[in-house]
Amino acid sequence: MTIKVGERYQHLIGRGGCTCIPQDAGMFPDSAIADLSRRRFLATIATGAVSAAAVTSTASAASAPASVSAILPAAIIAKVHAAIDADTPRLLDIFKDLHQHPELAFTELRTSGIVARDLHDLGFEVTEGIGKTGVVGVMRNGTGPTAWLRADMDCNQVRETTGLPWAATQPQRLADGTEVDVMHACGHDAHVTWMLGSARALAGLKADWAGTLVVYAQPAEEIGLGAQAMVEDGLWRRGFPRPDYAFGAHTAPGPVGFVANSPGVRMAGTDQLDITFTGLGGHGSTPEMTIDPVVMAAQAVLNYQTIISRSIDPQSAAVLSVGAIEAGTSNNIIPGSATLKLNLRWFSAEVRDKMIRRIDEVGRGVAIGAGVEEAHMPTRHMKGNAGPLVNDEALVGRVNPSLAALLGPEKVIDDFPAVMGSEDFQEAFRPLGGVPYSFALIGVAPVEMFLNARAAGRPFPYSNHNSDFFVDLAAIPIGAKVNTVAVLSVLAKSV
Repeated sequence: MTIKVGERYQHLIGRGGCTCIPQDAGMFPDSAIADLSRRRFLATIATGAVSAAAVTSTASAASAPASVSAILPAAIIAKVHAAIDADTPRLLDIFKDLHQHPELAFTELRTSGIVARDLHDLGFEVTEGIGKTGVVGVMRNGTGPTAWLRADMDCNQVRETTGLPWAATQPQRLADGTEVDVMHACGHDAHVTWMLGSARALAGLKADWAGTLVVYAQPAEEIGLGAQAMVEDGLWRRGFPRPDYAFGAHTAPGPVGFVANSPGVRMAGTDQLDITFTGLGGHGSTPEMTIDPVVMAAQAVLNYQTIISRSIDPQSAAVLSVGAIEAGTSNNIIPGSATLKLNLRWFSAEVRDKMIRRIDEVGRGVAIGAGVEEAHMPTRHMKGNAGPLVNDEALVGRVNPSLAALLGPEKVIDDFPAVMGSEDFQEAFRPLGGVPYSFALIGVAPVEMFLNARAAGRPFPYSNHNSDFFVDLAAIPIGAKVNTVAVLSVLAKSV
């Protein structure tokens, strides 16, 4: 994959903050409305979503017009609105319940049970326990294409500070007996709720579509292993209908009422890896008798910073973050080992390989400098991995006109720049090769809060994985509607 500076975003380089189009024009003075434009909204988001050197894939032909098919009839759009509006009180209850009961990767037993029961009640053929906690529901409705719709279920190891009435307050007990703070700091509770809302709406609209609908709840997206686990547990050997199209969506701290659904490269590839330094432990008062792994780890963290700034082409987007340092248990004991937990983001395999090679070289150099013997050089443990997410241009062109009919044309952003966030959604379909998919980003922040953040010079009012992340309740029915219309864009009889 060749990465280049996105020509469509050259005008954003060096741009400052600006305002955006409001969800409800009546919220703002007429003079403010006159000053708002779609391009300025795009610039607002872009400057906070990725660096000035926004990237696109030359293979995606993002600057070419996408294939556009017929828009869903107004009558079907109206039915979607009516069905999900009527279901909104139930969906809000589900969302609040899921938010109060977050579950970490591969422990989503309560969440998957809720999904399975709801799908079963709607008439889906339900299979549970795929990849430990994954759930697949199949609804057959005559002859037509097959569409898969996904939601991920797992939460984050974060202590919530939102203060919301439905905030998560209880820690989760791990298999080893320890307890950790947990919360849905990435919106997966909303993803599950959106999927269940779409499943009910589509079950009620069976007269308007034909084909096969497959909805599935995936575990362990946060650690990049959930899609892979479902595949390895026979996802494509169990007789499920093969997808002609696949759909997914993710919360984004942009304004409620907006959706970004663009063709081409959307999200970076990612790796999660652990680097362990082995030293020689001892008493804190006699460091000369030890080989201190904490010092080695600290040196490595600092040296890693030069990998991006000095080893990677400045025009190639890449991120190397150290999310945790684990070492020791006592103030006066130098431990025998220290582990660094790293996360990488990249768009090309060449950049990924260079980062990993340089990580190994930095670790080895630090260890040699500390006097570590050859047999105890640092070790690297590769964990979750996913490649870049690349939306199918033709499918996005088919979906977006109907999303515009649903939300309004100015609220569907079809030229959003790629972001450094990552997903494993696409990994479920990689073994099949060539499954076209569309993965959208749905705004979940209150519009006024978003505007206030921009006025204060911040790209967003809050970020995913932060303890103050939250989903505005107004985004719950909108997300369900977006997913429903996306699926109907390929299954509806009248399109």
